[in-house]
Amino acid sequence: MKVDKELIENVARVARLKLTDSEIKKFLPQLKEILGAFSKLDEVNTKGVEPSFQPVELKNFMRDDKPGTCLDQEKALENTSHKKDGYFKGPKAV
Repeated sequence: MKVDKELIENVARVARLKLTDSEIKKFLPQLKEILGAFSKLDEVNTKGVEPSFQPVELKNFMRDDKPGTCLDQEKALENTSHKKDGYFKGPKAV
């Protein structure tokens, strides 16, 4: 994979990050090193190796999801001062 300024700009755009030219210059060798380390995995001979989806068997330890009774809207909002029009009011999120 070609790691260049354009790749870093695309990754930053997808991640909704604004990077300066100096930050891009700084991250370019770091990203090359990281992706280079991962590319070594392509060199591993895996012929005859069974795929392993989970190396450790995991069991579902959660309870069954059963519907129960819920608080009505008025009861849920009675102990908060942060409410508006029958809903919890939280901080603005970008």
